Amino acid sequence: MDIGGYIDYHARFRGDQLGVVFDDQRLSWRAFNVRVERLAAALRACGVVTGDRVATVLANHLELLDVYWACARLGAVAVPLSPLLMKDGLSSLLRDAAPKVVFASAATAAPVAAACAELAGSPEAIAHRVLVDGDTDSFVAYDRFIAAPIAVSPAPTCGTRADYPRIDPDSLYNIMYTSGTTGMPKGIMITHRVRALYASLFANAWRMTPESVVLHTGAIVFNGAFLTLLPAFALGATYILHRQFTAESFIETVAREKVTHTFMVPAQIASVLASPCFSPEKLASLQMLGSVGAPLPVAQKDKLEALLPGRFHELYGLTEGIMTILDKRDVIKKRGSVGPPMPYTEMRIVSEAGKDLPPGEVGEIVARGPLLMAGYYQRPDLTAAAVLDGWLYTGDLGFLDADGYLFLVDRKKDMIDTGGVKVYPRDIEEVIARHPAVQEAVVFGIPDAKWGETPVAAVQLIAGTSLNAEALQGWINERVAARYQRVSKVDLVANFPRNAAGKVLKRELRDVYWQNQENKI
Repeated sequence: MDIGGYIDYHARFRGDQLGVVFDDQRLSWRAFNVRVERLAAALRACGVVTGDRVATVLANHLELLDVYWACARLGAVAVPLSPLLMKDGLSSLLRDAAPKVVFASAATAAPVAAACAELAGSPEAIAHRVLVDGDTDSFVAYDRFIAAPIAVSPAPTCGTRADYPRIDPDSLYNIMYTSGTTGMPKGIMITHRVRALYASLFANAWRMTPESVVLHTGAIVFNGAFLTLLPAFALGATYILHRQFTAESFIETVAREKVTHTFMVPAQIASVLASPCFSPEKLASLQMLGSVGAPLPVAQKDKLEALLPGRFHELYGLTEGIMTILDKRDVIKKRGSVGPPMPYTEMRIVSEAGKDLPPGEVGEIVARGPLLMAGYYQRPDLTAAAVLDGWLYTGDLGFLDADGYLFLVDRKKDMIDTGGVKVYPRDIEEVIARHPAVQEAVVFGIPDAKWGETPVAAVQLIAGTSLNAEALQGWINERVAARYQRVSKVDLVANFPRNAAGKVLKRELRDVYWQNQENKI
Protein backbone atom coordinates (compact mmCIF):
# COMPACT_ATOMS: atom_id res chain seq x y z
CA MET A 1 0.00 0.00 0.00
CA ASP A 2 2.93 2.31 -0.79
CA ILE A 3 1.50 4.38 -3.65
CA GLY A 4 4.92 5.86 -4.44
CA GLY A 5 5.78 2.90 -6.68
CA TYR A 6 3.00 3.42 -9.25
CA ILE A 7 4.95 5.68 -11.61
CA ASP A 8 8.16 3.63 -11.45
CA TYR A 9 6.15 0.51 -12.28
CA HIS A 10 4.50 1.98 -15.35
CA ALA A 11 7.78 3.50 -16.53
CA ARG A 12 9.33 0.04 -16.52
CA PHE A 13 6.50 -2.06 -17.94
CA ARG A 14 4.61 0.36 -20.20
CA GLY A 15 7.12 3.16 -20.54
CA ASP A 16 6.10 4.20 -24.06
CA GLN A 17 2.39 4.41 -23.31
CA LEU A 18 0.87 7.88 -23.11
CA GLY A 19 0.60 8.66 -19.41
CA VAL A 20 -0.06 12.35 -18.77
CA VAL A 21 -1.41 15.14 -20.98
CA PHE A 22 -1.34 18.80 -19.97
CA ASP A 23 -1.75 21.62 -22.49
CA ASP A 24 0.50 20.65 -25.41
CA GLN A 25 2.67 18.33 -23.32
CA ARG A 26 2.03 14.64 -23.98
CA LEU A 27 4.23 12.56 -21.68
CA SER A 28 4.86 8.84 -21.77
CA TRP A 29 5.06 7.09 -18.43
CA ARG A 30 8.83 6.97 -18.85
CA ALA A 31 9.02 10.73 -19.43
CA PHE A 32 6.70 11.51 -16.54
CA ASN A 33 8.78 9.25 -14.28
CA VAL A 34 11.87 11.32 -15.10
CA ARG A 35 10.05 14.47 -13.98
CA VAL A 36 8.98 12.86 -10.71
CA GLU A 37 12.48 11.49 -10.10
CA ARG A 38 14.07 14.90 -10.64
CA LEU A 39 11.73 16.59 -8.19
CA ALA A 40 12.06 13.83 -5.59
CA ALA A 41 15.85 14.12 -5.79
CA ALA A 42 15.66 17.91 -5.44
CA LEU A 43 13.37 17.67 -2.42
CA ARG A 44 15.64 15.13 -0.80
CA ALA A 45 18.67 17.32 -1.51
CA CYS A 46 17.10 20.23 0.38
CA GLY A 47 16.42 18.04 3.40
CA VAL A 48 12.90 16.71 2.89
CA VAL A 49 12.53 13.35 4.60
CA THR A 50 9.67 11.02 5.47
CA GLY A 51 6.94 12.90 7.27
CA ASP A 52 8.01 16.40 6.22
CA ARG A 53 5.27 18.55 4.75
CA VAL A 54 5.48 19.97 1.23
CA ALA A 55 2.85 22.61 0.48
CA THR A 56 1.56 23.86 -2.86
CA VAL A 57 -0.40 27.00 -3.66
CA LEU A 58 -1.06 26.17 -7.28
CA ALA A 59 -3.87 26.05 -9.75
CA ASN A 60 -3.67 23.13 -12.18
CA HIS A 61 -0.06 22.79 -13.32
CA LEU A 62 1.93 19.79 -14.47
CA GLU A 63 4.30 20.59 -11.60
CA LEU A 64 1.49 19.98 -9.12
CA LEU A 65 1.25 16.39 -10.35
CA ASP A 66 5.04 16.17 -10.01
CA VAL A 67 4.75 17.24 -6.37
CA TYR A 68 2.04 14.69 -5.58
CA TRP A 69 4.07 11.77 -6.88
CA ALA A 70 7.47 12.97 -5.66
CA CYS A 71 6.01 13.22 -2.15
CA ALA A 72 4.60 9.72 -2.47
CA ARG A 73 8.03 8.44 -3.48
CA LEU A 74 9.79 10.13 -0.55
CA GLY A 75 7.16 9.51 2.10
CA ALA A 76 6.71 13.28 2.41
CA VAL A 77 3.28 14.73 3.10
CA ALA A 78 1.66 16.66 0.24
CA VAL A 79 -0.35 19.66 1.47
CA PRO A 80 -2.29 21.19 -1.45
CA LEU A 81 -3.68 24.63 -0.59
CA SER A 82 -6.21 26.53 -2.65
CA PRO A 83 -4.73 29.07 -5.08
CA LEU A 84 -7.65 31.35 -4.21
CA LEU A 85 -6.42 31.88 -0.65
CA MET A 86 -5.31 35.36 0.35
CA LYS A 87 -2.43 36.23 2.64
CA ASP A 88 -4.26 35.86 5.96
CA GLY A 89 -5.76 32.51 5.02
CA LEU A 90 -2.41 31.24 3.76
CA SER A 91 -0.57 32.41 6.88
CA SER A 92 -2.96 30.46 9.09
CA LEU A 93 -2.62 27.23 7.11
CA LEU A 94 1.13 27.48 6.51
CA ARG A 95 1.67 28.14 10.20
CA ASP A 96 -0.38 25.03 11.02
CA ALA A 97 1.25 22.72 8.47
CA ALA A 98 4.80 24.13 8.86
CA PRO A 99 5.99 22.81 5.48
CA LYS A 100 9.67 22.62 4.63
CA VAL A 101 8.98 23.65 1.01
CA VAL A 102 6.17 25.62 -0.63
CA PHE A 103 5.46 25.78 -4.36
CA ALA A 104 3.74 28.82 -5.89
CA SER A 105 3.00 30.24 -9.34
CA ALA A 106 3.16 33.72 -10.78
CA ALA A 107 -0.53 34.08 -9.92
CA THR A 108 -0.05 33.13 -6.25
CA ALA A 109 3.48 34.39 -5.59
CA ALA A 110 2.45 37.67 -3.95
CA PRO A 111 0.19 36.24 -1.22
CA VAL A 112 2.58 33.32 -0.65
CA ALA A 113 5.54 35.69 -0.27
CA ALA A 114 3.54 37.86 2.13
CA ALA A 115 2.48 34.85 4.18
CA CYS A 116 6.06 33.51 4.29
CA ALA A 117 7.32 36.91 5.39
CA GLU A 118 4.84 36.88 8.24
CA LEU A 119 6.21 33.49 9.37
CA ALA A 120 9.86 34.55 9.07
CA GLY A 121 11.77 34.06 12.32
CA SER A 122 9.14 31.73 13.77
CA PRO A 123 9.49 27.96 14.20
CA GLU A 124 7.10 27.59 11.24
CA ALA A 125 9.31 29.62 8.88
CA ILE A 126 9.48 28.01 5.43
CA ALA A 127 12.99 27.16 4.29
CA HIS A 128 12.42 26.79 0.53
CA ARG A 129 10.06 28.63 -1.83
CA VAL A 130 9.79 27.47 -5.44
CA LEU A 131 8.07 29.23 -8.35
CA VAL A 132 6.83 26.89 -11.06
CA ASP A 133 6.57 29.48 -13.83
CA GLY A 134 9.15 32.18 -13.22
CA ASP A 135 11.84 33.49 -10.91
CA THR A 136 11.88 36.30 -8.34
CA ASP A 137 14.02 37.43 -5.44
CA SER A 138 11.66 35.60 -3.07
CA PHE A 139 11.56 32.28 -4.94
CA VAL A 140 13.80 29.89 -6.82
CA ALA A 141 12.62 28.89 -10.28
CA TYR A 142 11.34 25.32 -10.61
CA ASP A 143 13.77 24.53 -13.44
CA ARG A 144 16.72 25.59 -11.28
CA PHE A 145 15.33 23.75 -8.28
CA ILE A 146 15.38 20.43 -10.16
CA ALA A 147 18.51 21.17 -12.23
CA ALA A 148 20.89 18.71 -10.54
CA PRO A 149 21.70 15.70 -12.75
CA ILE A 150 20.13 12.41 -11.74
CA ALA A 151 20.27 8.78 -12.76
CA VAL A 152 16.80 7.31 -13.08
CA SER A 153 16.97 3.73 -11.83
CA PRO A 154 14.62 1.08 -13.17
CA ALA A 155 11.85 0.06 -10.82
CA PRO A 156 11.90 -3.42 -9.29
CA THR A 157 9.19 -5.81 -10.36
CA CYS A 158 7.51 -5.23 -7.03
CA GLY A 159 8.27 -3.53 -3.75
CA THR A 160 10.07 -0.29 -2.94
CA ARG A 161 13.30 0.78 -4.62
CA ALA A 162 16.35 0.51 -2.43
CA ASP A 163 17.26 4.19 -2.94
CA TYR A 164 13.98 5.37 -1.40
CA PRO A 165 12.54 4.69 2.05
CA ARG A 166 10.04 1.93 2.63
CA ILE A 167 6.77 3.68 3.46
CA ASP A 168 4.55 2.50 6.28
CA PRO A 169 1.01 2.16 4.83
CA ASP A 170 -0.37 4.08 7.80
CA SER A 171 2.01 7.02 7.39
CA LEU A 172 0.56 10.29 6.12
CA TYR A 173 0.36 11.08 2.41
CA ASN A 174 -1.90 14.16 2.47
CA ILE A 175 -3.12 16.88 4.72
CA MET A 176 -6.25 18.21 3.01
CA TYR A 177 -7.44 21.43 4.62
CA THR A 178 -11.05 22.38 4.90
CA SER A 179 -11.85 25.93 3.85
CA GLY A 180 -11.99 27.15 7.45
CA THR A 181 -9.24 29.75 7.72
CA THR A 182 -9.98 32.02 10.69
CA GLY A 183 -7.45 30.67 13.15
CA MET A 184 -8.96 27.17 13.55
CA PRO A 185 -7.81 25.27 10.44
CA LYS A 186 -8.84 21.65 10.08
CA GLY A 187 -6.28 19.58 8.24
CA ILE A 188 -7.69 16.18 7.31
CA MET A 189 -4.94 13.56 7.56
CA ILE A 190 -5.02 10.88 4.86
CA THR A 191 -2.65 7.92 4.81
CA HIS A 192 -0.99 5.93 2.04
CA ARG A 193 -3.31 3.04 2.90
CA VAL A 194 -6.41 5.18 2.35
CA ARG A 195 -5.08 6.57 -0.92
CA ALA A 196 -4.24 3.04 -2.12
CA LEU A 197 -7.81 2.05 -1.32
CA TYR A 198 -9.03 5.06 -3.32
CA ALA A 199 -7.09 3.63 -6.26
CA SER A 200 -8.57 0.14 -6.06
CA LEU A 201 -12.11 0.84 -4.86
CA PHE A 202 -12.79 3.68 -7.28
CA ALA A 203 -11.16 1.88 -10.20
CA ASN A 204 -13.68 -0.89 -9.60
CA ALA A 205 -16.59 1.50 -9.09
CA TRP A 206 -15.87 3.42 -12.32
CA ARG A 207 -14.94 0.23 -14.24
CA MET A 208 -11.56 1.66 -15.23
CA THR A 209 -8.82 -0.27 -17.03
CA PRO A 210 -5.26 0.52 -18.19
CA GLU A 211 -6.83 1.44 -21.53
CA SER A 212 -9.08 4.12 -20.00
CA VAL A 213 -8.65 7.79 -20.91
CA VAL A 214 -9.39 9.98 -17.89
CA LEU A 215 -10.07 13.72 -18.07
CA HIS A 216 -10.01 16.05 -15.08
CA THR A 217 -11.13 19.58 -15.74
CA GLY A 218 -11.52 20.93 -12.20
CA ALA A 219 -8.92 21.94 -9.63
CA ILE A 220 -6.79 19.03 -8.42
CA VAL A 221 -6.09 20.66 -5.04
CA PHE A 222 -9.47 19.43 -3.81
CA ASN A 223 -10.12 15.89 -2.62
CA GLY A 224 -12.70 15.17 -5.33
CA ALA A 225 -9.90 15.14 -7.90
CA PHE A 226 -8.43 12.02 -6.28
CA LEU A 227 -11.56 10.02 -7.16
CA THR A 228 -10.19 9.55 -10.68
CA LEU A 229 -6.56 10.63 -10.30
CA LEU A 230 -5.55 7.75 -8.06
CA PRO A 231 -7.20 4.91 -9.99
CA ALA A 232 -5.90 6.32 -13.28
CA PHE A 233 -2.30 6.49 -12.02
CA ALA A 234 -2.55 3.12 -10.29
CA LEU A 235 -3.73 1.42 -13.46
CA GLY A 236 -1.45 3.28 -15.85
CA ALA A 237 -4.35 4.75 -17.79
CA THR A 238 -3.98 8.03 -19.71
CA TYR A 239 -4.64 11.04 -17.49
CA ILE A 240 -5.54 14.36 -19.13
CA LEU A 241 -5.49 17.48 -16.96
CA HIS A 242 -7.00 20.77 -18.07
CA ARG A 243 -5.53 24.04 -16.83
CA GLN A 244 -9.06 25.29 -16.16
CA PHE A 245 -12.62 24.39 -17.04
CA THR A 246 -14.64 25.64 -19.94
CA ALA A 247 -17.54 23.72 -21.38
CA GLU A 248 -16.19 24.11 -24.89
CA SER A 249 -12.69 22.79 -24.10
CA PHE A 250 -14.22 19.90 -22.17
CA ILE A 251 -16.43 18.89 -25.11
CA GLU A 252 -13.59 19.30 -27.60
CA THR A 253 -11.17 17.20 -25.52
CA VAL A 254 -13.65 14.38 -24.96
CA ALA A 255 -14.33 14.21 -28.69
CA ARG A 256 -10.67 14.46 -29.78
CA GLU A 257 -9.07 12.20 -27.16
CA LYS A 258 -11.94 9.70 -26.87
CA VAL A 259 -12.17 10.29 -23.12
CA THR A 260 -13.80 7.43 -21.24
CA HIS A 261 -14.02 8.71 -17.63
CA THR A 262 -14.51 12.10 -16.00
CA PHE A 263 -15.77 13.69 -12.78
CA MET A 264 -17.22 17.19 -12.49
CA VAL A 265 -19.10 19.37 -10.04
CA PRO A 266 -22.79 20.08 -10.80
CA ALA A 267 -22.10 23.61 -12.07
CA GLN A 268 -19.74 22.21 -14.70
CA ILE A 269 -22.22 19.56 -15.78
CA ALA A 270 -24.92 22.21 -16.19
CA SER A 271 -22.53 24.36 -18.22
CA VAL A 272 -21.70 21.47 -20.55
CA LEU A 273 -25.36 20.63 -21.12
CA ALA A 274 -26.16 24.28 -21.84
CA SER A 275 -23.23 24.83 -24.22
CA PRO A 276 -24.05 25.48 -27.89
CA CYS A 277 -21.18 23.08 -28.66
CA PHE A 278 -22.87 20.20 -26.87
CA SER A 279 -24.07 17.15 -28.70
CA PRO A 280 -24.38 13.56 -27.47
CA GLU A 281 -22.29 12.41 -30.42
CA LYS A 282 -19.28 14.44 -29.29
CA LEU A 283 -19.41 12.79 -25.86
CA ALA A 284 -20.17 9.30 -27.13
CA SER A 285 -16.85 7.88 -25.92
CA LEU A 286 -17.72 8.55 -22.27
CA GLN A 287 -18.28 5.40 -20.25
CA MET A 288 -18.59 7.25 -16.94
CA LEU A 289 -19.56 10.82 -16.10
CA GLY A 290 -19.51 11.45 -12.37
CA SER A 291 -20.83 14.26 -10.21
CA VAL A 292 -19.37 15.33 -6.86
CA GLY A 293 -19.23 18.36 -4.58
CA ALA A 294 -22.95 19.07 -4.18
CA PRO A 295 -26.15 17.24 -5.02
CA LEU A 296 -26.93 17.45 -8.72
CA PRO A 297 -30.56 18.59 -9.14
CA VAL A 298 -32.86 15.78 -10.19
CA ALA A 299 -33.89 17.72 -13.30
CA GLN A 300 -30.26 17.83 -14.41
CA LYS A 301 -29.87 14.13 -13.72
CA ASP A 302 -32.94 13.41 -15.84
CA LYS A 303 -31.61 15.56 -18.68
CA LEU A 304 -28.22 13.90 -18.52
CA GLU A 305 -29.71 10.43 -18.50
CA ALA A 306 -31.88 11.25 -21.52
CA LEU A 307 -28.97 12.66 -23.55
CA LEU A 308 -26.16 10.36 -22.35
CA PRO A 309 -27.86 7.27 -20.93
CA GLY A 310 -26.05 4.70 -18.81
CA ARG A 311 -23.04 6.81 -17.85
CA PHE A 312 -23.94 8.93 -14.82
CA HIS A 313 -22.54 8.25 -11.36
CA GLU A 314 -23.00 10.44 -8.29
CA LEU A 315 -20.82 10.46 -5.20
CA TYR A 316 -21.75 11.84 -1.81
CA GLY A 317 -19.00 12.00 0.73
CA LEU A 318 -16.70 13.80 3.07
CA THR A 319 -12.95 14.13 2.72
CA GLU A 320 -12.92 12.69 6.24
CA GLY A 321 -13.61 9.38 4.57
CA ILE A 322 -17.26 8.37 4.24
CA MET A 323 -18.79 7.96 0.80
CA THR A 324 -21.77 6.58 -1.09
CA ILE A 325 -21.96 5.97 -4.83
CA LEU A 326 -25.04 6.07 -7.01
CA ASP A 327 -24.07 3.68 -9.78
CA LYS A 328 -25.12 4.26 -13.36
CA ARG A 329 -27.35 1.16 -13.14
CA ASP A 330 -29.36 2.72 -10.29
CA VAL A 331 -29.91 6.26 -11.57
CA ILE A 332 -33.46 5.62 -12.74
CA LYS A 333 -34.69 3.09 -10.21
CA LYS A 334 -33.28 5.07 -7.27
CA ARG A 335 -34.07 8.55 -8.55
CA GLY A 336 -33.12 11.18 -5.98
CA SER A 337 -30.75 8.90 -4.07
CA VAL A 338 -26.99 9.33 -3.75
CA GLY A 339 -26.52 5.57 -3.61
CA PRO A 340 -25.53 2.97 -1.02
CA PRO A 341 -22.35 3.06 1.09
CA MET A 342 -19.15 1.93 -0.59
CA PRO A 343 -17.89 -1.62 -0.04
CA TYR A 344 -16.61 -2.31 3.49
CA THR A 345 -18.47 0.75 4.77
CA GLU A 346 -21.22 0.67 7.38
CA MET A 347 -23.78 3.48 7.60
CA ARG A 348 -26.41 4.39 10.16
CA ILE A 349 -28.94 7.18 10.60
CA VAL A 350 -29.16 8.37 14.18
CA SER A 351 -31.45 10.66 16.13
CA GLU A 352 -30.24 13.63 18.18
CA ALA A 353 -30.23 11.25 21.14
CA GLY A 354 -27.88 8.92 19.26
CA LYS A 355 -30.46 6.18 18.64
CA ASP A 356 -30.52 4.29 15.35
CA LEU A 357 -33.48 5.24 13.18
CA PRO A 358 -35.42 2.88 10.90
CA PRO A 359 -35.56 3.23 7.09
CA GLY A 360 -37.32 6.37 5.93
CA GLU A 361 -36.68 8.43 9.07
CA VAL A 362 -34.42 11.48 8.84
CA GLY A 363 -31.43 11.85 11.12
CA GLU A 364 -27.70 12.43 11.13
CA ILE A 365 -25.61 10.32 8.78
CA VAL A 366 -23.04 8.28 10.72
CA ALA A 367 -20.62 5.83 9.14
CA ARG A 368 -17.34 3.96 9.43
CA GLY A 369 -15.10 2.26 6.92
CA PRO A 370 -11.56 1.82 5.60
CA LEU A 371 -11.33 5.30 4.02
CA LEU A 372 -11.67 7.05 7.37
CA MET A 373 -9.16 9.84 8.01
CA ALA A 374 -6.38 9.47 10.55
CA GLY A 375 -7.80 12.55 12.26
CA TYR A 376 -7.50 16.32 12.08
CA TYR A 377 -3.89 17.48 12.02
CA GLN A 378 -2.78 18.59 15.49
CA ARG A 379 -6.43 18.83 16.59
CA PRO A 380 -7.25 15.80 18.75
CA ASP A 381 -10.14 17.78 20.24
CA LEU A 382 -11.84 18.15 16.86
CA THR A 383 -11.07 14.54 15.98
CA ALA A 384 -12.67 13.28 19.19
CA ALA A 385 -15.77 15.39 18.50
CA ALA A 386 -16.16 14.03 14.97
CA VAL A 387 -15.22 10.35 15.44
CA LEU A 388 -16.89 8.47 18.28
CA ASP A 389 -16.03 4.79 18.82
CA GLY A 390 -14.77 4.61 15.24
CA TRP A 391 -17.95 6.17 13.75
CA LEU A 392 -17.72 9.45 11.85
CA TYR A 393 -20.58 11.81 12.64
CA THR A 394 -20.99 13.69 9.39
CA GLY A 395 -23.26 16.52 10.52
CA ASP A 396 -25.38 15.90 7.42
CA LEU A 397 -29.01 14.85 7.49
CA GLY A 398 -30.58 12.11 5.44
CA PHE A 399 -32.40 8.80 5.50
CA LEU A 400 -31.84 5.27 4.23
CA ASP A 401 -34.54 3.49 2.28
CA ALA A 402 -35.41 -0.16 2.84
CA ASP A 403 -32.68 -1.21 0.41
CA GLY A 404 -29.97 0.77 2.18
CA TYR A 405 -29.72 3.64 -0.34
CA LEU A 406 -29.02 7.08 1.10
CA PHE A 407 -31.19 10.13 0.43
CA LEU A 408 -29.77 13.51 1.49
CA VAL A 409 -32.12 15.97 3.17
CA ASP A 410 -30.05 18.91 4.44
CA ARG A 411 -26.66 19.92 5.77
CA LYS A 412 -26.80 20.00 9.49
CA LYS A 413 -23.62 22.02 9.72
CA ASP A 414 -24.90 24.63 7.24
CA MET A 415 -21.87 24.10 5.06
CA ILE A 416 -22.02 25.86 1.69
CA ASP A 417 -20.86 24.06 -1.47
CA THR A 418 -19.78 26.64 -4.04
CA GLY A 419 -18.30 25.18 -7.20
CA GLY A 420 -17.23 22.05 -5.30
CA VAL A 421 -15.45 24.06 -2.57
CA LYS A 422 -16.66 23.72 1.02
CA VAL A 423 -17.30 27.09 2.66
CA TYR A 424 -18.11 27.42 6.34
CA PRO A 425 -20.44 30.34 7.14
CA ARG A 426 -18.84 31.01 10.50
CA ASP A 427 -15.56 31.98 8.81
CA ILE A 428 -17.39 34.76 6.98
CA GLU A 429 -19.51 35.66 10.02
CA GLU A 430 -16.34 36.22 12.04
CA VAL A 431 -15.12 38.71 9.45
CA ILE A 432 -18.43 40.59 9.37
CA ALA A 433 -18.53 40.81 13.14
CA ARG A 434 -15.36 42.90 13.07
CA HIS A 435 -17.22 45.81 11.47
CA PRO A 436 -18.01 48.43 14.12
CA ALA A 437 -21.56 48.98 12.86
CA VAL A 438 -22.56 45.30 12.96
CA GLN A 439 -24.56 43.85 15.82
CA GLU A 440 -25.07 40.35 14.46
CA ALA A 441 -24.59 38.54 11.18
CA VAL A 442 -25.73 35.24 9.72
CA VAL A 443 -24.31 33.70 6.53
CA PHE A 444 -26.00 30.94 4.58
CA GLY A 445 -26.03 29.49 1.10
CA ILE A 446 -28.66 29.94 -1.55
CA PRO A 447 -28.94 28.16 -4.92
CA ASP A 448 -26.81 29.60 -7.69
CA ALA A 449 -27.08 28.61 -11.34
CA LYS A 450 -23.33 28.77 -11.93
CA TRP A 451 -21.76 27.60 -8.66
CA GLY A 452 -24.47 25.37 -7.17
CA GLU A 453 -24.58 27.57 -4.08
CA THR A 454 -23.37 31.04 -3.19
CA PRO A 455 -22.92 32.69 0.23
CA VAL A 456 -25.22 35.56 1.23
CA ALA A 457 -25.23 37.50 4.49
CA ALA A 458 -28.09 38.83 6.60
CA VAL A 459 -26.87 41.54 8.95
CA GLN A 460 -28.44 43.40 11.86
CA LEU A 461 -26.80 46.76 12.52
CA ILE A 462 -26.30 48.41 15.88
CA ALA A 463 -29.17 50.79 16.53
CA GLY A 464 -28.40 54.32 15.44
CA THR A 465 -25.67 53.38 13.00
CA SER A 466 -25.92 54.00 9.29
CA LEU A 467 -24.44 51.78 6.60
CA ASN A 468 -25.70 50.64 3.22
CA ALA A 469 -25.62 47.01 2.11
CA GLU A 470 -23.38 47.57 -0.90
CA ALA A 471 -20.70 49.27 1.16
CA LEU A 472 -20.77 46.49 3.74
CA GLN A 473 -20.55 43.83 1.03
CA GLY A 474 -17.43 45.50 -0.36
CA TRP A 475 -15.91 45.74 3.12
CA ILE A 476 -16.54 42.04 3.78
CA ASN A 477 -15.21 40.85 0.44
CA GLU A 478 -11.97 42.76 0.89
CA ARG A 479 -11.31 40.94 4.18
CA VAL A 480 -12.35 37.32 3.76
CA ALA A 481 -9.50 34.81 3.57
CA ALA A 482 -10.33 33.46 0.11
CA ARG A 483 -12.23 34.60 -2.96
CA TYR A 484 -14.71 31.76 -2.70
CA GLN A 485 -15.80 33.15 0.69
CA ARG A 486 -16.96 36.43 -0.82
CA VAL A 487 -20.66 37.05 -0.29
CA SER A 488 -22.77 37.63 -3.37
CA LYS A 489 -25.32 39.75 -1.50
CA VAL A 490 -25.82 41.48 1.84
CA ASP A 491 -29.28 42.14 3.29
CA LEU A 492 -29.79 44.44 6.24
CA VAL A 493 -32.54 43.03 8.48
CA ALA A 494 -34.46 44.49 11.39
CA ASN A 495 -34.64 41.22 13.35
CA PHE A 496 -33.67 37.59 13.01
CA PRO A 497 -36.10 34.69 13.43
CA ARG A 498 -35.12 32.81 16.61
CA ASN A 499 -36.12 29.79 18.65
CA ALA A 500 -37.10 29.90 22.29
CA ALA A 501 -33.48 29.80 23.38
CA GLY A 502 -32.68 32.85 21.25
CA LYS A 503 -30.77 30.92 18.61
CA VAL A 504 -31.12 32.25 15.09
CA LEU A 505 -33.13 29.90 12.87
CA LYS A 506 -30.81 29.94 9.89
CA ARG A 507 -32.93 27.60 7.79
CA GLU A 508 -36.01 29.73 8.34
CA LEU A 509 -34.02 32.85 7.58
CA ARG A 510 -32.95 31.34 4.28
CA ASP A 511 -36.61 30.73 3.42
CA VAL A 512 -37.44 34.28 4.44
CA TYR A 513 -34.83 35.52 1.99
CA TRP A 514 -36.94 34.17 -0.84
CA GLN A 515 -40.46 34.50 0.53
CA ASN A 516 -40.66 37.48 2.86
CA GLN A 517 -39.11 40.51 1.25
CA GLU A 518 -40.66 42.86 3.79
CA ASN A 519 -38.19 41.53 6.38
CA LYS A 520 -35.53 43.57 4.59
CA ILE A 521 -34.86 47.17 5.50
